[in-house]
Amino acid sequence: MHVTPEPATADWGPFERPLFDDPGARALSRVGVVDVGSNSVRMVIFDGAARSPAYFYNEKIMCALGAGLSETGRLNPEGRARALSALRRFQHLAEGMDMPPLSVVATAAVRDASDGQEFCDEVLRDTGLKIHVIDGQEEARLSAQGVLLGWPGSYGLVCDIGGSSMELAEIHDGEVGKRVTSSLGPLKLRDIPGGRRGRKAHITEVMEGLRAEMGQQNDRLFLVGGSWRAIARIDMARRGYPLRVLHEYRMNAQDVRETLRYIETHDLEKLRSECGISTARMSLVPYAADVLSRLVKTFKPKDIAVSSYGIREGLLYEQMPQRLRNRDPLIEASRFAEKKDARIPGFGRTLYEFVSPLFKASDHAKTRLVKAACLLHDVSWRAHPDYRAEVCFDNATRANLGGLKHSERVFLGLALLHRYRNKRQGTAFEYLYDLLDERGKKEAEILGKAMRFGAMLMVSKDGDIGKLVWQPRKKHLLLELPREAEPLYGEVAEARLTSLARSLEAEVRVKIRKGAPAP
Repeated sequence: MHVTPEPATADWGPFERPLFDDPGARALSRVGVVDVGSNSVRMVIFDGAARSPAYFYNEKIMCALGAGLSETGRLNPEGRARALSALRRFQHLAEGMDMPPLSVVATAAVRDASDGQEFCDEVLRDTGLKIHVIDGQEEARLSAQGVLLGWPGSYGLVCDIGGSSMELAEIHDGEVGKRVTSSLGPLKLRDIPGGRRGRKAHITEVMEGLRAEMGQQNDRLFLVGGSWRAIARIDMARRGYPLRVLHEYRMNAQDVRETLRYIETHDLEKLRSECGISTARMSLVPYAADVLSRLVKTFKPKDIAVSSYGIREGLLYEQMPQRLRNRDPLIEASRFAEKKDARIPGFGRTLYEFVSPLFKASDHAKTRLVKAACLLHDVSWRAHPDYRAEVCFDNATRANLGGLKHSERVFLGLALLHRYRNKRQGTAFEYLYDLLDERGKKEAEILGKAMRFGAMLMVSKDGDIGKLVWQPRKKHLLLELPREAEPLYGEVAEARLTSLARSLEAEVRVKIRKGAPAP
């Protein structure tokens, strides 16, 4: 993931001033959106740091509004009744939570149905909710913006598959470019005559038209939508992949081919049960699989990433000022967690300045992980001491955070684990460690032990805790302590510094400023 480095300011250095308390961002701290799709109706309430929102409430009801639409031209009557019931419930919940008005959008099924406007009018009468019916171009744009919420500055092709349509959008340099819509939704594909052969011929014809409109798109392919996520779950099961986090899960063309063959040759009900996929969703997987096969053959992406962010997150992104969009979602979320849960909010910046000499040669991708770890180093202090290390690792690897590859989740988790214990062996999470290479594991250990030592000097957020001087070629580590911090350097602190030096394979020396003798 590429994130524009944060500009320095005089008072905050590389951390800049947080924005989640800014008036322009505070209004986004609790936002509710509803997506009335062809297959499901979902309400999400976002909370916390808007740039990397937590899901305060997330409920989906499978309604299949678009089932049979190709034949009748009207919304599925049973689905329409279920959708109305769901929207009544969502409005009641929002009122109970004292929410601002919900933003409600409807996509392909409602915009294509002859009774779509009638349904919207009924919803307005019954619930007071105004449904905004968006066209395919707007649906593609919002889905692409949802991807940009999680991957600022990303480039590639976003493919959002719903029940009755499939959209493509080009993203580059944080902007949405060309975008198109199509009828390649699984609910519509079920009604294509000629069986699977007829369906595949139709998909090929439509896909060639999409390529003619979009041009060459050989960069990353971002997959958005429940049917893609279901296929990714099956891919995880087939590969025995250990971390069941769909966001930023990566596949390549060969993985896709093998998984689609796997779906064809296995019992769908058994796959559904093993992978935790709903019956309604699983019924659409074979149709989506045919679309994905042709999509990958047509556009030949260099790699494939699954995005849990889509149109709902795009609606939130739409409301953000540009200066908030430009922020790194990982750092904003980490700042928010520190302010909310750390014992001394603000010390993370001091700790980062203390440990950063150990990572002078690191690129921006690694530096942002070091920043995040320092901000998060103390947010789990309420956990039982015997389990703090594992709680930290579990939180980092499974948290709903944008801007983190799976290997980076493990790096962050291991660094925070070593913040509380020297050894990583003997935890319940060892099966995840191999998502990170050996060099990454060693760097995470060094960072964790440096934070473990630095935390011994934590008195105030702006106190002078000294500095580390690291000479990697000579393998010399020097700790310079101000005289006022000397009483903090006791037996436990000394043991933790020794442990850090051991991981660095370094000789260590302590210097008290103003000529005082080292202990």
